[in-house]
Amino acid sequence: MKTKLTVAAVALGAGLLSVAAQAQAQALRVGLREDADILDPTLARTYVGRIVFASLCDKLFDIDDKLAIVPQLATGYTWEDPKTLRIALRPNVVFHDGEKMDAEAVRYSLNRHLTMQGSFRRGEINTMDSIEVVDPLTVRVRLKVPSAPFLSQLTDRAGMIVSPKAAEAAGKDFGQKPVCAGPFRFVERVAQDRIVVERFPEYWDAAHIHLNRITYLPIPDSSVRLANLQSGALDIVEIAPSDLSTVSGNNRVRIVQRDDLGYQSIAYNLGNGPRADTPFGRDPRIREAFELAIDRDALNQVVFEGLMTPTAQPIPPASPFHDAATKPAARDLARAQALLKEAGVTLPMTVEMTVPTNPELRQAAEVIQAMVKEAGFDLKIVAQEFASSLQAAQRGEFQTYMIAWSGRPDPDGNTWAFLHSRGAQNDGKAADPEVDRLLDAAREENDPARRLALYAQVWPIALGKNRMRMFLWHRKIIVAHNARLQGFTLLPDGIIRPQSLRLN
Repeated sequence: MKTKLTVAAVALGAGLLSVAAQAQAQALRVGLREDADILDPTLARTYVGRIVFASLCDKLFDIDDKLAIVPQLATGYTWEDPKTLRIALRPNVVFHDGEKMDAEAVRYSLNRHLTMQGSFRRGEINTMDSIEVVDPLTVRVRLKVPSAPFLSQLTDRAGMIVSPKAAEAAGKDFGQKPVCAGPFRFVERVAQDRIVVERFPEYWDAAHIHLNRITYLPIPDSSVRLANLQSGALDIVEIAPSDLSTVSGNNRVRIVQRDDLGYQSIAYNLGNGPRADTPFGRDPRIREAFELAIDRDALNQVVFEGLMTPTAQPIPPASPFHDAATKPAARDLARAQALLKEAGVTLPMTVEMTVPTNPELRQAAEVIQAMVKEAGFDLKIVAQEFASSLQAAQRGEFQTYMIAWSGRPDPDGNTWAFLHSRGAQNDGKAADPEVDRLLDAAREENDPARRLALYAQVWPIALGKNRMRMFLWHRKIIVAHNARLQGFTLLPDGIIRPQSLRLN
């Protein structure tokens, strides 16, 4: 009898170990290129934060591989007229705290995005006038004016719905323990180390969730991320073009590439505090000279193996709203030097550029530093941790700032927030009434040809006459993952969605 009990205990132990091993096998480890900022969809602004939110916070709508808008927490929508949007909601959805996700929660969340102090969503949905609860599973959104990009904005953080009960209880601290209606719920966060989420059993689409836990680990150095992937310490990472040759022929690693929707740019401080009060901030001729000293094509070849797409505008070439006539100017040192002489500056002219602590961006900054030196600039590079650099930029603590944007399907998502005088991400406080008028008009215009014409009028003013910002390149997203990872599809926004992922 004792022997039988012992055998049974061993068998039970083996079974428990097997269950534990299976659970461990479905724990995904994601290497991020930097740490996310606050985990509050109303206040967040980082790309890597969007990757984390994909597991935590479902949206009213999402996009598919062709950039079409598809329902998520919503089941559909209708435009009752050009300024009235009716949204039908998915039944039987609950938040991580057990509260119902219903029309009242949608009303609360959209109003929170619109009115909360410090909201980065306000500029995205500020055409919203009011939102009404029609019934528990239907809302009606009334706009002040027709808005071509409004529905598209609801496919990202502006469409994320939070638990009203949890948000009210936590107040400004909601981002420390977010409560949404996504497939995973928040477990813990250690700044600069990890963010951990675990599967939410009551998720409305639980049949497509096969992972039990996801750990997000910020690792700024692409080569370090790749080394951890190859050693088995990570399962999926974004890598730099220079790392592609490292994994060539490695049958344990899969590579997926795609052009993204966004861009890399240099923001200029033109009106945000004392740091704007410099010759560089006051005189567009000096900024033009700075830009003419930079060879985007050479920069792309030296730093990115030629895989990026040099640009002079925020709209990528694949978009129907891309203006083919707005192209990067060729490098012209003679003209750059003449402009500096015309501006009457003393050479060398010192300019400071804030750069996130990312090895690829640091290398790009050093190449730019060498290029502009030949025109007469002394470029000082200030490396800063990414989330901290965003906060500093918002306060105006920069002169120039190398900053990326992950991009949106609608062109408004790549322009209004950065070039409009009221844009939440216009850190340099650039302002021009004609630019504002054109961007607002483009929002209200539904005819694609007329919208394209409006954006084409923005670029000569914002990027030519005023030199509000310099656009450098459109990125190539390169994702490497463990061959054991199944079900991964790289969409144009680069977001790692947990649906259908499993580790074999």
